[in-house]
Amino acid sequence: MTEQRPADPPAFRLLGTLTLAGALAGLLLVVVNGWAEPRIMAHRAEVLREAIHEVLGGPDRYETLFLIDGRFTADPPADTDTLALDRIYAGYDNGGRPIGLAISGGEPGFQDIIRLLFGFDPTTGQITGMKVLESKETPGLGDKIEKDSGFVAEFAGPVPPLIGVKPGSGSGAESEVDMITGATISSRTVIDIINHRLEELRPYLLRLEEDTP
Repeated sequence: MTEQRPADPPAFRLLGTLTLAGALAGLLLVVVNGWAEPRIMAHRAEVLREAIHEVLGGPDRYETLFLIDGRFTADPPADTDTLALDRIYAGYDNGGRPIGLAISGGEPGFQDIIRLLFGFDPTTGQITGMKVLESKETPGLGDKIEKDSGFVAEFAGPVPPLIGVKPGSGSGAESEVDMITGATISSRTVIDIINHRLEELRPYLLRLEEDTP
């Protein structure tokens, strides 16, 4: 007696099954993304808020200033796509007086892009603080740019343009910052980000100072 092999399912049935599976997978991705994205955005906003308060020494309030037509403004036109605009954050004390600016920046480090926020006081010309927002630097070495309290403290008071020096070899100049032994590239990148951003924004910061009553 000859054994008969079961007939293959029709091609349209296989196609229908694959199409249904793909549609369900796509729907699941949409649902998960819709659930997660607002939470991710809220978390990023909270991290940024805390970083602004940290680098500016706890302002009573702050506002976002957008760079439009060569000037920073808190009131862009209603039809402006603010996501594409450069921005800084202006902090004020409880009397409404400006106490400093929080500025973000990012550049390639040893492993990947290092993104950070730093405070700058246009009145004194000093850096008031630095907070790493994103880094994938080597654990135990490069990640000290955010975990080494001594290095982070170096950015409370120096006057840019900053100069990175080996620990113990500096002259005591107000622009010097002690770099991290064994993580020269990462710590140098932090210094470069601050110097480059201030140089890039210098003409607009000068206009902002002129426009501030």
